Amino acid sequence: MATEDGTRAKLERLQALRGEALHAGTAGAVERHRAAGKLLARERAERLLDPGSFVELDRYVRHRTAEFGMLERRPYGDAVVTGYGTVFGRRVFVFSQDFTVFGGSLSEVFAEKICKVMDLALKYGCPVIGINDSGGARIQEGVVSLAGYAEIFWRNVQSSGVIPQLSLVMGPCAGGAVYSPAITDFVLMVEGSSYMFITGPDVVKTVTGEEVSFEELGGAVTHASRSGVAHFIAPDEEACLDDARLLLSYLPQNNLEPPSFAAPTDPIDRESPELDSLVPDNPNKPYDMKAVIGRVVDDGHFLEVHERFAQNLVCGFARLGGHAVGVVGNQPRSLAGVLDIDSSVKAARFVRTCDAFNVPLVTFVDVPGFLPGTAQEWGGIIRHGAKLLYAYAEATVPKLAVITRKAYGGAYDVMSSKHIRADFNLAWPTAEVAVMGPEGAVNIVFRKELEAAEDPDARRAELIDDYRERFANPYAAAERGYVDEVIEPRRTRPVLIDALETALTKREPRPERKHGNIPL
Repeated sequence: MATEDGTRAKLERLQALRGEALHAGTAGAVERHRAAGKLLARERAERLLDPGSFVELDRYVRHRTAEFGMLERRPYGDAVVTGYGTVFGRRVFVFSQDFTVFGGSLSEVFAEKICKVMDLALKYGCPVIGINDSGGARIQEGVVSLAGYAEIFWRNVQSSGVIPQLSLVMGPCAGGAVYSPAITDFVLMVEGSSYMFITGPDVVKTVTGEEVSFEELGGAVTHASRSGVAHFIAPDEEACLDDARLLLSYLPQNNLEPPSFAAPTDPIDRESPELDSLVPDNPNKPYDMKAVIGRVVDDGHFLEVHERFAQNLVCGFARLGGHAVGVVGNQPRSLAGVLDIDSSVKAARFVRTCDAFNVPLVTFVDVPGFLPGTAQEWGGIIRHGAKLLYAYAEATVPKLAVITRKAYGGAYDVMSSKHIRADFNLAWPTAEVAVMGPEGAVNIVFRKELEAAEDPDARRAELIDDYRERFANPYAAAERGYVDEVIEPRRTRPVLIDALETALTKREPRPERKHGNIPL
């Protein structure tokens, strides 16, 4: 009987401890959190993962700080919830910062909990998802909390390109804390309730005199449209968590595995007759490259990355014949699809992410060149444009390209050309592969002839038509093997799927080296 009573008492103690751990935040803090329309830290983790799959770790960890009266309150779990579970049946590790406990501030044990799940994720080859909602370093712990941040940063770097890392910013993320999400593969934010910045509005006003709100300085819309820090933004937390789940479905568990295959319901031999007339006859008239992508990929489903940033280039994830692919495309509807600093950096990062995680690349090309002007040249378009060239040339995943219309100058080379080792390059009959457009080429090559002509405008028109007939088409490139096939636009989907399945067994050795030196 004594043994049974002792066991019962221990079980009751366990239940009591669990209750304390589940309600670590003060009642007032929890009430304020819910009033702001936010989920609690544990609720976020459970909502992210498959129902009933969350296994919590280090539930009973407590901080060790004795200064400033901190021993009077030592909640179980401290200010972060950690553990693992599944997303669509695949194992992932997660940590979720708890703003209701000490404002989500990072302490020594807080950092230790995060580092533990990051180590386990790397050890077992699983993605790691961090949910950020923190006021920053815990002042009472001084340099120890700063050391905790550095330990997290170090693990972010060691895991980079090995396991997928996602950062969900669902509240404040300020100061040095922002560098952990910045190192991860994807950053997701919530409109109106999350923000990131190095220094807050008060410091900005003191130092520069600028008056700016939290939202303007570092809100979700700002980072999605202006800085490019946020890859995805969502209207609420539930949508943000759903976006994270969908994003993970296109990525493998780690860099040694292929992305998951999903049996297609969309016929792989489906043709799209509407593509035959989608590109306008007028070469200067825009069209929507996303309409092209939607008609080619499985079921028209396209998860766009950086949707609001550098809109002259589109990138995102889709499936072709059930295989996950990364899609890059110039967008004629924005700046005529030219490459500039922001779009080059955006695409380079995306291409390298896909290559790191074995996701094949499909590129839709309609690029008139690089954006001219002093702002671009002084801003380093040479260096930034080289990032995209480097990324494509470095990538060893299957690389497919479709030239839909313009492919001019150096931008033609950069956009997954055969010369930087793309595997299969296709062109539509509307494609124009040339050093530059017919008008510019004629004005340069025939300048003296035009100056001497009796009717310069009529002669210019004749020369432009001749140039377009001879060079502004895909056949000159096809004659040299730079384009593998000129196809009817309607056949783009089945031809790409066949090429992709041929290239899936690709093996491309590289010279031994520590790493390349991309022009950062």
